[in-house]
Amino acid sequence: MAEDYYQILGVDKKSTAEEIKKAYRKLAIKWHPDKNPNNKAAAEEKFKKISEAYAVLSDAEKRQQYDNFGSADQFRQQYSQEDIFRGFDLDDILRSFGFGGFGGGGARTYRTSTGGSRRGGQTSQNYEDPFSNIFGSMGGMGGGQQNYRRNVPQKGQDAEYNLSITLEESVRGAEKKIAFQKENQTEEINVKIPPGISTGKKLRLSGKGMPGYNGGHAGDLFLNINVLPHPIFARDGNDLYIEKSIRFTQAALGTAIDVPTLDGITKRIKIPPGTQNNTKIRMKGFGVPGLKGSGRGDQYVKISIEVPKKLSEHQTKLIKQLAEDGI
Repeated sequence: MAEDYYQILGVDKKSTAEEIKKAYRKLAIKWHPDKNPNNKAAAEEKFKKISEAYAVLSDAEKRQQYDNFGSADQFRQQYSQEDIFRGFDLDDILRSFGFGGFGGGGARTYRTSTGGSRRGGQTSQNYEDPFSNIFGSMGGMGGGQQNYRRNVPQKGQDAEYNLSITLEESVRGAEKKIAFQKENQTEEINVKIPPGISTGKKLRLSGKGMPGYNGGHAGDLFLNINVLPHPIFARDGNDLYIEKSIRFTQAALGTAIDVPTLDGITKRIKIPPGTQNNTKIRMKGFGVPGLKGSGRGDQYVKISIEVPKKLSEHQTKLIKQLAEDGI
């Protein structure tokens, strides 16, 4: 029965590029030779097959051409291994799965067992085998004695995690527990959020990234901080803003109002007579503490003046009298 790249990866022809990538990642983790020390030969052969399938189906142009042929066997009659793996950076892909790099860098093409590749009757030579840094010497895609030849410890890949926190947590600091997917298992990690952190900042957790290769250190985990919107307060740098509405008479005559703070206390502030709409009143030192112990910001109260939508007959009469007096 002719091989089918979709069947090899366990996906159907309507699968998206992301679904194909997820399927390959799952199989690559399962069949990577480093995960099968007691069955290396079979694992290596399986790993090469799924990598060939992914090299074709992850490339939009190759995938379209493959769909026209209908099977891997027919596709290989027209395209050599060098063609199939052209532009396919196996090192980079495996790093993204947490296996670490295997040296060299850059995209690799494939050296056939006869030392050349064929397409359209032409022969080309000296193509580097994309698996040569993972497996030892081998004679093409077939079997043969294979072994690892690079055992240098390498650091694992760094990883990122998007962490959303409340405005209160960004101001006061907090301790959070996150669940981070690492290969085929979930690891719970306790995270300390420093006071004053803001959206766009990164926290580095050393050694909490993907596992190293050949005994190398694990990579680092970087937390991308996002501060969620607050229903009352808005943050600008280390300053906080809150809006309060007062009546026209209070603005004209002056008053005092209660204002909440993120510290959980309520402060009474004075509104001076003649306060205009959109006036900002400063509450010194009630903002956000700076990172690493730097100074704390301020809180600003933005005043908006309410204009009544409906007036009683008596109120209308009084307003008209004020208007006659030039107010």
